[in-house]
Amino acid sequence: MTEYPTSQEGSQPVDGASGGRSEEPGHGMAPVPAAEAVRTHAQVPGPEESAAGLPRPRASASASGPGAAGESAAARTREADAARAAAAAARQDVGSAGSASGPGAGPGIGVNTASGTGSASVTGPETIARREGDRLRFVGAATRRIARGIDLDEIVLGLCRATVPTFSDAILVYLRDPLPVGDERPVGPVVLRLRRTDRLRPIDEFTGGAASGSGTGGATTSDGELDFSQLALVGPQGDLPAAELCEIRPGGALAEVLRGVRPVFGSSAAARAALPELLGADHPVPRGQRAILAPLRGRRRVIGAAVFLRTPERPAFETNDLLVAAQLATHTALGIDKAVLYGREAYIADELQRTMLPDSLPQPTGVRLASRYLPAAETARVGGDWYDAIPLPGSRVALVVGDVMGHSMTSAAIMGQLRTTAQTLAQLDLPPAEVLHHLDEQAQRLGSDRMATCLYAVYDPVSHRITIANAGHPPPVLLHLGGRAEVLRVPPGAPIGVGGVDFEAVELDAPAGATLVLYTDGLVESRLRDVWTGIEQLRERLATTAQLTGLDHPPPLEALCDDILDMLGPGDRDDDIALLAARFDGIAPSDVAYWFLDPEETAPGRARRFARRALTRWGLEELEDSLELLVSEVVTNAVRYAERPVTLRLLKTDVLRCEVGDDSPQLPRQRRARDTDEGGRGLFLVNRMARRWGATRLSSGKVVWFELALPGSPEPR
Repeated sequence: MTEYPTSQEGSQPVDGASGGRSEEPGHGMAPVPAAEAVRTHAQVPGPEESAAGLPRPRASASASGPGAAGESAAARTREADAARAAAAAARQDVGSAGSASGPGAGPGIGVNTASGTGSASVTGPETIARREGDRLRFVGAATRRIARGIDLDEIVLGLCRATVPTFSDAILVYLRDPLPVGDERPVGPVVLRLRRTDRLRPIDEFTGGAASGSGTGGATTSDGELDFSQLALVGPQGDLPAAELCEIRPGGALAEVLRGVRPVFGSSAAARAALPELLGADHPVPRGQRAILAPLRGRRRVIGAAVFLRTPERPAFETNDLLVAAQLATHTALGIDKAVLYGREAYIADELQRTMLPDSLPQPTGVRLASRYLPAAETARVGGDWYDAIPLPGSRVALVVGDVMGHSMTSAAIMGQLRTTAQTLAQLDLPPAEVLHHLDEQAQRLGSDRMATCLYAVYDPVSHRITIANAGHPPPVLLHLGGRAEVLRVPPGAPIGVGGVDFEAVELDAPAGATLVLYTDGLVESRLRDVWTGIEQLRERLATTAQLTGLDHPPPLEALCDDILDMLGPGDRDDDIALLAARFDGIAPSDVAYWFLDPEETAPGRARRFARRALTRWGLEELEDSLELLVSEVVTNAVRYAERPVTLRLLKTDVLRCEVGDDSPQLPRQRRARDTDEGGRGLFLVNRMARRWGATRLSSGKVVWFELALPGSPEPR
């Protein structure tokens, strides 16, 4: 007997697989139906079937899509008639040959229908060798088709399409629910869920009839054997009438078969008890060796089972077909194992990348923000690109975009550490050049080869100015309100992680209505173009978009980001892409009031008078009582610890914001004052009356701020 090649881990040896003939008389033939041999006489085989020496498969239907697309109804009818006629002739010839030669001649009789004569011939060594070669070629073609799948559904679909109808007339694939990953141990009972079914279409469909009903009436052959191919389609997708869920009982027949790993015939004692438990008591199971139950064992445990079925009009399975089923089950189970592990890794990478980037951008006063992130490819969803927007004291905002070298978990981890460091440094209100200097030191502490580029900018909506420092990153592009786009002249600097270099910052105008576009090199650089060509294309794209939307108003931010990404063509996705767009609205000078207060006892009274005048100018007299009380409390606390003049600033935007700054680095903390305490209730009042409040430590001291809702504005949720 010709032995079959095994996979890397191989399947378990099959008991009783040393013989080459079936125990059922009259079916010692290769697993190819006579109808298929008739068809190959009239049709030209496809490239894969010709290479394997196998006939073209008949039309099949699956649970998720048509199996005979492209064939006309007339052609399917002729093929079905030929199949039934050839099968009937095969059974008649085999029966007559068996009666003429005696009972012992049945297993050795084969029907030669390829020539169209329908005459019986004796099976010789050449026929057996050819049959075994066909099996080997089929196993090779089927395993290649299974191996092409990457995800779970593709692998299961590959198994179904490779086996139906070449190896079996129907297949049912059950998988554990949920599928275990790696070394995970199942908790609770083991449940199998029907993942997919596939089978030949009922012949009544080919002849124009309609199968109806859910019972087994009319689905039997002349000798009383059940023919499941004639059963009605059950379910919205035409599934076989099998149980969708099956709970494996410990010590039951199904558990014993799955524990044995080896495929078994449906006629065996173990399978006769296991199949009803798996498929349900109402599912028809063919008699004899027309069903194979094959456990699907992965690297560590059984993850499911596959059931191969044949109709009575087709030769039964042979003993060697158990080896074929074992090979198919082994390759499928190992592929599913790899697909589950790959899915878990992709999920981890996706979650890691998502947590490293901001869930949503803040909405600071005087600026609107929009962002996009695209990985280098769907199969590599994790990378080192990031962006961020950090609110700063004084209604300012820090805009950050960076790119860590590489596309791996390590790059994402380094990116996360640098992003956290940048957020911490930004809260200290350090100048942009100092932030990059500390990021460079942090990258050197992480390792000698931790390289990254970064651009850090701080926008002040009051002064309409922006300060930018660059560490080897592509320069930003500024789109003016009139439609002119320019590449800002920013000193390039050295990448983060080089060490021993100074970073230079520049301060530029940021007019109202202008849009600043920050990006990573994946947007402008690829194998097809250099970085400066891409930057020029980006500048032209922004100018064209602004002209299309009109020169008197800027384009919408979200649509602008989508339009920027549309400039990417085939082959332009060699790297991750991070995009951050900022629309500068600014704060009008008439909506800002600023004072210096000497740290003396009269400072709170002066602060109340200044605040009252500002509210009168803005027409917000309704807020005088609340603002005076809160300003008095905050200024009093600042004067107590300050040695230099205290600053007081009021800003009127969609809220009324008050900021009090002093040179003391100690942040105030709210505490519960005792009944006998004379102080300690100022922050309690601020917390109860203000819409929001907070305190931020600066390099030169701290800023305490609070916000009051404007009259008529909706209350925050």
